[in-house]
Amino acid sequence: MSVHDEDDLFQDALDGVRPLKGPKTVTSKQKWKGPTDTQVQRQLSAQEELETERDGLTNGYVDQVEADAVLSWCSSGVQHGVFRKLRLGQYPVDARLDLHLKTVEQARTEVFRFVRDCVQYGIRTAIIVHGKGHRNRDQPAILKSYTAKWLLELPSVLAYHSAQKQHGGAGAVYIMLKKSEQARMDNLERHQKRHR
Repeated sequence: MSVHDEDDLFQDALDGVRPLKGPKTVTSKQKWKGPTDTQVQRQLSAQEELETERDGLTNGYVDQVEADAVLSWCSSGVQHGVFRKLRLGQYPVDARLDLHLKTVEQARTEVFRFVRDCVQYGIRTAIIVHGKGHRNRDQPAILKSYTAKWLLELPSVLAYHSAQKQHGGAGAVYIMLKKSEQARMDNLERHQKRHR
């Protein structure tokens, strides 16, 4: 069928059709007062969902960690003495995140934002309190298990270790973070001035 045949068929189909009578534009008597509270909440929820999708952290299955297990990991660039001081809780903890009573999705978003904000503000050592999961008898240590996995997935995390007893023991984890780009530049500038 050619284009001309299609045009003829279309014209035949419209034969006898008349335009509707009435105003050509629709006007509203009410002035728009901005989005409703519900619309604002929906938009915020949608933005949070997008951010959660983009953060790249696991939301599927993770290996279960025992409630009293010690979490410990160190990237290859961290010196043994530095990791030992982290493990022993000898660095000042400059920021704290408490995940108690959070869902896995809420905790995921919180951990991502917390680490991002710590790096942005130049915080090098922080603590995340994930709990041991004793309240959930069916699946204890869920948040602990996910936290251990998420910290491995965040490139800003250099090392982590379960906290000392006075800081929450096996229910919390110290994290050591990379320097922010600004802190690295400042450090480089200081070293260059010293060697001149």
